[in-house]
Amino acid sequence: MKRKSLDRRIGLLCLLALLLLSPAVMAKVRLPRLVSDKMVLQRDVELNIWGWASAGEKVTVRFNGAYYETEANANGEWSVTLPPQKAGGPYLMEVNELKIRDVLVGDVWLCSGQSNQETPIVRLVDKFPEINVSNNHMIRHYKVPTQDVVNGVQQEIAGNAVWHSGVASEVLNWTALAYFYAQEAYAKTKVPQGMLVSSLGGSAIESWVSQEHLKDFPRLLLDKDAVEAMNKARIDKGAGRWQAYDLDDSDWKTMQMPGTWRENGVNVQGVVWMRKEFQVPEAMDGRHARLYMGTMVDSDSVFVNGTFVGHTGYQYPPRNYQIPAGILRAGRNVITVRLTCNAPGGGFVKDKPYRIVGDAAEISLEGTWKYNVGMSVQGMRQPGGRNMAAHNNPGSGLYNGMIYPIRNYKVSGCIWYQGESNSGRGHEYDELLTALITNWRELWQDADMPFLLVQLPNFMEKHAQPTESGWAGIREAQLKVAKTVPYTSLATTYDVGEWNDIHPLDKKSVAQRLFLGARKLVYGEKIQASGPIYKEMKVEGNKAIITFTEVGGGLKCKGKVLKHFAMAGADKKFYWADAVIRGNKVIVTCKDVAEPVAVRYAWADNPDDANLINKEGLLASPFRTDEW
Repeated sequence: MKRKSLDRRIGLLCLLALLLLSPAVMAKVRLPRLVSDKMVLQRDVELNIWGWASAGEKVTVRFNGAYYETEANANGEWSVTLPPQKAGGPYLMEVNELKIRDVLVGDVWLCSGQSNQETPIVRLVDKFPEINVSNNHMIRHYKVPTQDVVNGVQQEIAGNAVWHSGVASEVLNWTALAYFYAQEAYAKTKVPQGMLVSSLGGSAIESWVSQEHLKDFPRLLLDKDAVEAMNKARIDKGAGRWQAYDLDDSDWKTMQMPGTWRENGVNVQGVVWMRKEFQVPEAMDGRHARLYMGTMVDSDSVFVNGTFVGHTGYQYPPRNYQIPAGILRAGRNVITVRLTCNAPGGGFVKDKPYRIVGDAAEISLEGTWKYNVGMSVQGMRQPGGRNMAAHNNPGSGLYNGMIYPIRNYKVSGCIWYQGESNSGRGHEYDELLTALITNWRELWQDADMPFLLVQLPNFMEKHAQPTESGWAGIREAQLKVAKTVPYTSLATTYDVGEWNDIHPLDKKSVAQRLFLGARKLVYGEKIQASGPIYKEMKVEGNKAIITFTEVGGGLKCKGKVLKHFAMAGADKKFYWADAVIRGNKVIVTCKDVAEPVAVRYAWADNPDDANLINKEGLLASPFRTDEW
């Protein structure tokens, strides 16, 4: 009996092995990460559902009472096209044995750009406490993980991100602008909103444009030899070692923090490891604590006693990290910061908090830190002798890794918030933004794909006299695109920024102004969606007469006196000017300019007191009449 029982078991095991190895079992259908629970599908358009399987594998997609059949091609790729769907849900989608639950059909928005697009909503809960009790399951959010690949397009996005709804238990996974836009759109349309956020703090616009569409910018095209040489040279000597608690750092040099590397005599472009010992009292032994590391330039990874506690990939966000229980120990402790900056200005920003806060004590981290250089690009040379530190970075890396892989996911339009990293290059920004819009419309095969653009807000200190401004140059380029490229709109925001924070918290006002553009472009409402836009100037004696389009119900001053107009004569020197509204014109004069040649309005980094609006309350866009 024992022998028969053993033979039977062996036979069953062999059968099971054969089944596991058979094509029918091995050929499991795989879906892109976007096609998952809680997703929102775009209404009223044909929909692509795609994925991978073994070559020849039969695939059936079931959705909303219908089914669609196909099979994987020789490369293991498959796709089906669903007919246009009406807004609604939740629905169940089945792809062979896979089930995707809680699917909505509504409007999907591709949100892209840099850090103001990606500001986490957790930063806004004090200003907008309603976030903590958010209860909207009809809005959804998906954040595309970072994938920067300069040497070719990717078929799949990175990571394992998931869709989140707008209920309180999930809302802190959202980005701020996407949340307020989704709330605004849903409140007005009652249509489910899906916010597909593909953005990266600190990114320049050229990173989001394909190589094909950057041909007019040769410096942004990929130099494969230079990139290969740079990648080989980018070896961090401290990687995986210098964060250790018991590292012998007795031969490391010292610097004073907060401050910059350069202020401490350290002229490095690359990676610097920084360590500091600190004492922990008995009362904090093994206890949870909060770590405040101010703001660092640019990208940091932070370790406490050899344990990783936090990372931020770009300069501006505050570094507020948690130190889990069990890491701190009574007596000697070590904090290590791996700081990467590809310009010489790396370091810890002054007048920010650098401390560990526990329930029983607070520990300052200011003062003397030890440091060692892990990697520096200065002096590195590729074959042929080019200095790689001075080599312009090619574009397209974020397009390749974060836009191209989502091209099959249908969207209603795009919300673009970017420009800070291109400040000072306004002369080319309009061409780059036009190239991006053309590029993405071709990729999504939608020639009329709406683009809602955010004009840069006010930032930095005010100046007593009129000055040149890199931020004003970007605003001008953004306005030019909105005026010349069809199916675009512009939200003017120079009154909602913060002079000392490049990431202003009032994302709600920005979202409301963006949605005005959507109401006009996407939903066909006949509304005033823009503030006054400069049309032309005529000079009569010592007066400049300015006319506008988009005056709506008429021009108006937000306050008692119009501000932030400047005038210049032939000497090109600008002085503050007086301005008054006469009908739908503005008359500008200046006691210092007898023969006007040029007028500027809100031409500054921070023109928050500029106050020309239309009667609908929308700000006039900054302008200049000159091309100096």
